[in-house]
Amino acid sequence: MKATLILENGMIFPGQSMGAAEEQICEMVFNTSMAGYQEILTDPSYAGQGVVMTYPLIGNYGVNSEDEESRKPWVSALIVRRLSPRGSNFRSEGTLDDYLKRNRIPGICGVDTRAITRILRDYGTMNGMITTETSPDLDQKLSLIRSYRVKDTVELVTRSHVEVYQPEEKPNGLRVALLDYGVKENMIRSLCRRGCEVTICPAHTPAQMILSGDFDGVMLSNGPGDPADNTQIISEVRRLYESDIPIFAVCLGHQLMALATGATTEKLKYGHRGGNHPVRDISEGQVYITSQNHGYVVRADSVNPAVAEISHVNVNDGSVEGLRYRNGRVFTVQFHPEASPGPRDTGYLFDRFVAQMAAKKEAEPDAEES
Repeated sequence: MKATLILENGMIFPGQSMGAAEEQICEMVFNTSMAGYQEILTDPSYAGQGVVMTYPLIGNYGVNSEDEESRKPWVSALIVRRLSPRGSNFRSEGTLDDYLKRNRIPGICGVDTRAITRILRDYGTMNGMITTETSPDLDQKLSLIRSYRVKDTVELVTRSHVEVYQPEEKPNGLRVALLDYGVKENMIRSLCRRGCEVTICPAHTPAQMILSGDFDGVMLSNGPGDPADNTQIISEVRRLYESDIPIFAVCLGHQLMALATGATTEKLKYGHRGGNHPVRDISEGQVYITSQNHGYVVRADSVNPAVAEISHVNVNDGSVEGLRYRNGRVFTVQFHPEASPGPRDTGYLFDRFVAQMAAKKEAEPDAEES
């Protein structure tokens, strides 16, 4: 079946339908990863977005139940140059095309994804539509495309109830409250693997409920959408910041903490999405290859040096990739240390968080005795 991709600027790309034969409008973004398409599809941070994969062959190793990062796929649409008709891998449980159909995700293949990527780089992220209509009314479609807005995405992806995960390795006695703004499974595993008990809390959980829950630390997860839209969540994050509990935040959580402490965020022209973004740890002078997925960034000039210092920067464009707060209890990063696109070097951030919680817990009995 033929399909057409229509971009907000009026450009049209004819191709072949894959996945669900449904019309879909979404925000078009691109990802430069060579692999990991199933992790991308199930990353809640992509809610409301259509992903253009720059690597030309997608689907060649199939799909499996072990690689999912959440309970379902969240990507609105998938755009690829060539779809592999079958998956060749000993872990494969089916084809990507069948997976998309089963989850009602429309897609298009046979289009020039490199050309689409250049358009998004030159003109910025824009809306688009995939349609299987043979002769679509362009004016009508463009009106629908241009009126589309990504909104209420955190409410869409967050859990509705508390879930508790037990340690995978030797328990260290540490209990972490993880606020779910669109958390990925590997973030949970990264903590459980280090011996922590992890309690996943819905996005709008009041700070007081967490602070009274006898937790040793709080983690703020990744998630989709414009961080500034989450005004109620930001006020609760501020209350967490004002407490003495150790906090580690990633991606959207990093942005929410910045907003809660007086900084501002802005939308990037086309975002950072892929598995090979270089980030420099300023204090160590070390560059790490990181996995990233964000369209917004903390403005460097809005960070109050009395509140926080910039700890990590993006080597490509100099944007803020991490903040270390002066209170000594809070640190945040924009990239995904749990993703491990190859190197696992940034896993040290989880080790730092665990060490910080352990040190505070160890000091508490001494404080009580004194």
